This record gives sequence, structure tokens and C-alpha cells, in this order.
Amino acid sequence: MDQLLPADFEPTNRVLKRAQYEAFAFSVLDGDIRVRNESHENPATHEYLVTAVDGIPVICECPADATYEGPCKHRVAVAIRPRILEFVTKVQVVADGGTTATDHYEPAESDRCECEELNDGFPCWNCVRTGRKTLPET
Repeated sequence: MDQLLPADFEPTNRVLKRAQYEAFAFSVLDGDIRVRNESHENPATHEYLVTAVDGIPVICECPADATYEGPCKHRVAVAIRPRILEFVTKVQVVADGGTTATDHYEPAESDRCECEELNDGFPCWNCVRTGRKTLPET
């Protein structure tokens, strides 16, 4: 687990365990991550915005992040889920007017290209979804 955390992240064991076992739901909002704790009876009162900079969750609006030393469980929950950080980083790049780098895209097994199996040079959904190809103009 330590290999997933940034070098200067030093959560307590309690925070690290809670970040792993509590039922968090994540939403991306304008390049930030809303972390909702579904473990609570009323999850809507337990959701906080986490801001990531350069792929590192740096601040959370929860009271614990402002009160205690070290990252809160919401920041750690984001940090140990690299797919969420990767997606947020891409959203931030696009929101800033940049483009995402697709030249070095390593597709997952579920992202394999199936374009050759389709008719008329129409791209498969995985290629469209990942930005490798675009839909033809109609």
C-alpha cells in the first residue's frame, strides 16, 4: 500500500485503514474530486471536495484535514486509487485548454481495439472513448 502513497504522505494507521474499508463514492467536478462516505446513515452529510495538484490530493474541505496533522481519510482514499487520480489529471488538462497525451496510451485488456471487426472503417467504442479515433462526420 505504501507504494501507492506519495512520498510526503504519512497517514496514521487508523486513517489508512479507514480509507481502505469505508464505502467511498467518488465524483469528478471541474477537476476536483467529491468524496462521499456511503458508510454513514446519511451519506449526503458526509461528502467533501478534495483538490488534487499534479496527481496528489493536497487539500480536503473536511474538518479533520484542517484540524489534524497528516492527510485525512478522504485524501488518502483518493491517493490509494490511482485510476481516479489519473482521470482527474486528464480532466484538469482538458479544462485548462490543453490536450491529453494519447501517444503513450497503454490499453487495458477491456480497452482492446476491435476496429478491424467493424464495417466501413467505423471505429470501435474503445477507440472513441479513449480518444484514439473519432467518429466519422455524417
